Amino acid sequence: MRFSRNSRNIFSNWWWTVDKVLLAMITILLIIGIFLNFSASPAVANRIGAATFHFVKRQLFFIPLAYALMLFLSVQKLKTIRRIAIIGYFVVIALMVLTLFWGEETKGASRWIRIFGFSLQPSEFVKPMFAVVAAWLFNGQKQHSDFPGDTLSFGLYCLTIFLLALQPDIGMSIVITAIWGFQFFLSGLSLLFVGLLIGGGLGLLVIAYFSFDHVHTRVNQFLASDGELSYQVRKSLEAFSNGHFFGMGPGEGIVKVNIPDAHTDFIFAVAGEEFGLFLCLIIVGIYAAIVIRAMLIAIRENNMFIMLAAAGLAASFGLQAIINMASTLHLMPTKGMTLPFISYGGSSLLASALGMGMLLAITRKNVNAEDKDELD
Repeated sequence: MRFSRNSRNIFSNWWWTVDKVLLAMITILLIIGIFLNFSASPAVANRIGAATFHFVKRQLFFIPLAYALMLFLSVQKLKTIRRIAIIGYFVVIALMVLTLFWGEETKGASRWIRIFGFSLQPSEFVKPMFAVVAAWLFNGQKQHSDFPGDTLSFGLYCLTIFLLALQPDIGMSIVITAIWGFQFFLSGLSLLFVGLLIGGGLGLLVIAYFSFDHVHTRVNQFLASDGELSYQVRKSLEAFSNGHFFGMGPGEGIVKVNIPDAHTDFIFAVAGEEFGLFLCLIIVGIYAAIVIRAMLIAIRENNMFIMLAAAGLAASFGLQAIINMASTLHLMPTKGMTLPFISYGGSSLLASALGMGMLLAITRKNVNAEDKDELD
């Protein structure tokens, strides 16, 4: 296998065009996730009567699949990424419809469907698919005035939010809304409409507060005094307090014994207790660096599709990380959202790999020149 700059094979071209810094940071997150799952998940497995390394083995099964998926997507041309996103979006929408009828209900929400013996959460995959499809539609509106890209993107947004509300999944609805609004703004939306969108979004949050019991409860718990905090949040804050700067040491934390979701929603608390503020700042820094670097690469391109798609994918990735970490630190109401590449979960891992694989493909050097004629 030749990797010289003059070689014409696909692997050599990928190696010299892919953003290696982004790839390295994503790989570091995966490695951190492996170590934290080794620490957090055995206690959770023992609590439910499963084998000690039940969750560890499952995570180690999905990690190679996720990494291979990310690398496979990162090699693809823009035309292929666009087609994968369009087809994938409608497949995911169909699966979301199926979850309403044959889904597995967990904590009052029907978000999971069993396929080939595995539980899949389709809403995890809708974020990256929707970001790329919306970017293509917004770009189409700018390229061809008779193409109703803005209207079509609004229709797909409404369809996605409607299905998420039926599950219900308000947190994911907020993420999708933020992605769509951000891309719409970047595509040239006037400030008047930006204000209307923000007002509409706030109105929907108020409606969700009075319409969904779990949203009402979580908001009230967030606004409550210290003595009325939810059990998981209280234990999470205690974990950060115990960790100080360098932590109690690997495997020495106790929060994983007390919190049922220590390996998923609250794995950041495990990091804080066992490795302290030191590791938490590293994790936050890596997420921030991935988002900022992706944005900087995107704005250097002269192609609106690349800019909008990269911005949407990066914003989706960063916003999910912010929601998870902020919930753990009691900076916002709790939301069952995983920490990308670190929390346990096959759906979360594969969906994150899907999004980052598309981002790596879109941000490759000269990717626009490779098939510029196919995007017009």
